[in-house]
Amino acid sequence: MAGPNKGGSLLPWLGIALLVVLADQYTKSLILADFQYGESRFVTSYFNIVRVHNTGAAFSFLADAAGWQRWFFIGLGAVATVFIIWMLKTGGGQRMFSWALALILGGAIGNVVDRLLHGYVVDFIQVHWAGWFFPSFNVADTAITIGAILLILDEILRVMRAR
Repeated sequence: MAGPNKGGSLLPWLGIALLVVLADQYTKSLILADFQYGESRFVTSYFNIVRVHNTGAAFSFLADAAGWQRWFFIGLGAVATVFIIWMLKTGGGQRMFSWALALILGGAIGNVVDRLLHGYVVDFIQVHWAGWFFPSFNVADTAITIGAILLILDEILRVMRAR
């Protein structure tokens, strides 16, 4: 995992997270302005733009709960934000690790903003193939996924270097 910070600044990583939040919120504002709930527009044979609302987490986990999940996920996002900032402070000198955390941080904050403003997360990217539809997602989800992949790759490389 992260080692001591070797003079790396926290600001570039917070800047990356901020860019993710801004891109996420901007794209969601476009969807909210131009699409009605449930509206879908064909883009290609495997990609649509659609407006859906997710009150749950990834893959609509807990979406059918009684409403308490909104505050649970906001609280979880707040705790994750503090933890990720702490990890960035202690491991900011590690580029891939810090990129991963910055992307995850920006994505988490982007989705928390939605939950605070709307009570749900706005999703709009829909990928499908031969009648199979992947759950809709957004820019924040994409950043979180890329960040998670980078974390896994960083750990694999760290283990390989240790051999």
